[in-house]
Amino acid sequence: MAKTLRTIKNPFFTPHPPSHFLHFSLLFFSPPKRTSPRYLNHHHQTRCTPQQIFLLLVSLSLVFSGISFLASSLTTSSTCIVSSPSSPLGFFVSDNPRHLLTSLAVSVPSTLLPLPARGGRSGNMTEEEREFWKQPNGEGYKPCLGFSLSYRKKAARVSKEKKRFLVVVVSGGLNQQRNQIVDAVVIATILEAALVVPVLQVNRVWGDESEFSDVFDVEHFKKTLRSDVRVVSSLPSTHLMSRQTIENQIPWDVSPVWIRAKFFKQLNEEGLLVLKGLDSRLAKNLPPDLQKLRCKVAFHALRFRAPIENLGNKLARRMWIEGPYIALHLRLEKDVWVRTGCLTGLGSEFDRIIAETRMSQPRYLTGRLNLTYTERRLAGLCPLNAYEIARLLKALGAPSNASIYVAGGEPFGGSRAMEPLAKEFANLVTKETLAHKGELLPYANRSSALAAIDYIVSLSSDVFLPSHGGNMAKAMQGNRAYVGHMKFIMPNKRAMLPLMENPSVSESELSRVARKLHGKSQGHPESRRGRRDRDVLAYPVPECMCRHGKHRSIGFF
Repeated sequence: MAKTLRTIKNPFFTPHPPSHFLHFSLLFFSPPKRTSPRYLNHHHQTRCTPQQIFLLLVSLSLVFSGISFLASSLTTSSTCIVSSPSSPLGFFVSDNPRHLLTSLAVSVPSTLLPLPARGGRSGNMTEEEREFWKQPNGEGYKPCLGFSLSYRKKAARVSKEKKRFLVVVVSGGLNQQRNQIVDAVVIATILEAALVVPVLQVNRVWGDESEFSDVFDVEHFKKTLRSDVRVVSSLPSTHLMSRQTIENQIPWDVSPVWIRAKFFKQLNEEGLLVLKGLDSRLAKNLPPDLQKLRCKVAFHALRFRAPIENLGNKLARRMWIEGPYIALHLRLEKDVWVRTGCLTGLGSEFDRIIAETRMSQPRYLTGRLNLTYTERRLAGLCPLNAYEIARLLKALGAPSNASIYVAGGEPFGGSRAMEPLAKEFANLVTKETLAHKGELLPYANRSSALAAIDYIVSLSSDVFLPSHGGNMAKAMQGNRAYVGHMKFIMPNKRAMLPLMENPSVSESELSRVARKLHGKSQGHPESRRGRRDRDVLAYPVPECMCRHGKHRSIGFF
């Protein structure tokens, strides 16, 4: 239950009983009662016994020692005070990034808690291999969700809303759905409406009929957001209508002002608003409190349901126990080649199949229709294929015996598509080869659940590298930053592909350039400040992460 405004006005209020030390000190500092005959008859100062004087001196010395200790701790230790998103008054202090992760598991209902990075084995590794496994410097940034007083006052009202209800229909793959769910919560807050648990539209590409409760932990979702917005499982009977208009013509990059001007009056009159097609419609730049809310939903409220999370963690431990591992998100599925307008690199037979599919379903082709295949590829609009990924990994210093987890759907071309990568890196596994018999059976034809398992295993990897940009890449970039800036490599395709195709460039020169090109983009903190095109869920600094020593923030809600 949300705390009252009287409670949250003072951030240092603690509803705990007085300490025993307080009772003890009152023995010496409380004046005698005025009704005492002694007080009325005697005007001289009351003398203390030697025992009382001794106890008083001991008490005072303890008080001053405690004050000195606290003062020295605050000036010498590097701390970050982090909020507990589910509790208006919860916070904890940590001076160690790994301790922060442990504390997150206890004090903050985090979406996922990755296994700690292992680093490379020190045996016979080269300097390049050691550098490859080295984790980035987090520069002291830690999660920090401190909401403003005005937000908390508004949220106290919104979390009790019983007249206005928002229904949101989300579509696409898992990470596309996650983005829309995040924005649904934000829009419910803007419109001061209760949010009905989002409806997952049947995925027309994979035929997945999963509902929200099949993928996510509904009760955790409600509990984590109970101080921000009221989340209900279904509409009350008073709001059920035989016909309801679905608003699906929302322009790109709309602001909170636009949302409120467009829908608040209708919602107030009818009590119900149904929205569809929210993907990337809400502006990336929002007021700080709404950006923090985005992080709270994505990194804390949207937890996968227990069976999915347990299996994902089990597979992650099987990888982790063998040593450091790489997670690759390879976009080699048939629909990706169709949508991007790119060639597969598997030969004319496979390219012909893609071209025919694209001609029969032109609506799937996304953007830049006027570019040729070569222009698309050199512009970085095509996924790297298995051969290109293998060369990039080698150039960056990945050892040939590295364990690699391959996330993603079934590659178009099957094992043939993976041959160039398997030739260079023999220790390749997928969720299908890593899982024991029957473990994946409950998730047959459930693409969202399978993508969630990939997400969990990828988050715990020592190095994550996507072959193409997209929702999974952005989600991993932001989540890995949020849990401790774990290594993330976004391939610079525009710069690397011309070098790979130039026969005069030696492998040593390719390696030197690759390490230089990707040196600053390997998971180090990057601020989205001043970059309107950057998503806060991919770049949580500075709205959702504080740097100790510069920002000491106590977070509420």
